[in-house]
Amino acid sequence: MVEDAVKLYELMMDGPYKPSVQECNVLLRTISVCGNPNVDLVFRVAKKYESVEHSLSKAVYDGIHRSLTSIGRFDEAAKIMEAMKDAGFEPDNITYSQVVFGFCKARRFEEACEVLDKMEARGCVPDIKTWTILIQGHCAANEVDKAFICFAKMIEKNCDADADLLDVLINGFLSQKRIDGAYKLLVEMVNKARLRPWQATYKHLIQKLLGERRLEEAFNLLVLMKKQNYPPFPDPFVQYISKFGTVEDALEFLKSLSVKEYPSISAYLHVFQSFFDEGRHSEAKDLLYKCPHHIRKHAETSKLFGSTNGGKAIT
Repeated sequence: MVEDAVKLYELMMDGPYKPSVQECNVLLRTISVCGNPNVDLVFRVAKKYESVEHSLSKAVYDGIHRSLTSIGRFDEAAKIMEAMKDAGFEPDNITYSQVVFGFCKARRFEEACEVLDKMEARGCVPDIKTWTILIQGHCAANEVDKAFICFAKMIEKNCDADADLLDVLINGFLSQKRIDGAYKLLVEMVNKARLRPWQATYKHLIQKLLGERRLEEAFNLLVLMKKQNYPPFPDPFVQYISKFGTVEDALEFLKSLSVKEYPSISAYLHVFQSFFDEGRHSEAKDLLYKCPHHIRKHAETSKLFGSTNGGKAIT
């Protein structure tokens, strides 16, 4: 499939409707992300581009370089970097990040770390994306402790973390079932670094906490989500509380759902119904009696409890 795309590229470059340099870059990137990139295809694309455009752009050099580093051909990649410099293009974070990625993929982590030192020595300060690639490479190899050391070094160098990097570290901790480390890191980054995690990061960690029956910590994350203006995430809490929780847990959950005084009637009905589904009728009734008057007297509430009480409405 990729080879067919290269053939089409070569054909079009010989015709009147030549692909743009952006399309050339897309093709090179597509080749480089294949499981085992065919470097011959990369050089065919570059050669055809050069024959028509006369000189390779920085993006094309990076495309060649990316393919070589991703399959561990670092000596050839270094020669491409030299050729790129001779053409007037200085290696930047994109170029060096590709080397870091390649070393991490080859499990050559010391050399990957050394790349960042060399970057700084050459006046190219590693950015957050370069650090993320390094840390993600360690996490992918189950080297989470070393990844965290890299993270600490990054912070020391005054490079601020972002939501992508936090997600990488959280997933790294969770992959080793280190839920405490994941929870503490997220809370610290929110409270101290004022970082706003991705909604998906919150959701993933909440589900893991509830899976370990750690409702209090999950509630804390729900509160943080609300403070950061994310929408409520009720389903896993309702499922957990209806099976294992208390009436007080249900009340605390309902309170956490809204910035208003009370959440919507549908939120209450969801919890009531879940208790009924688990056969916990007494808990549903106890919760009802502790609900605000307008919830107890709502027509939908009376209908729900009447249907589970032999047609007799709850008063």
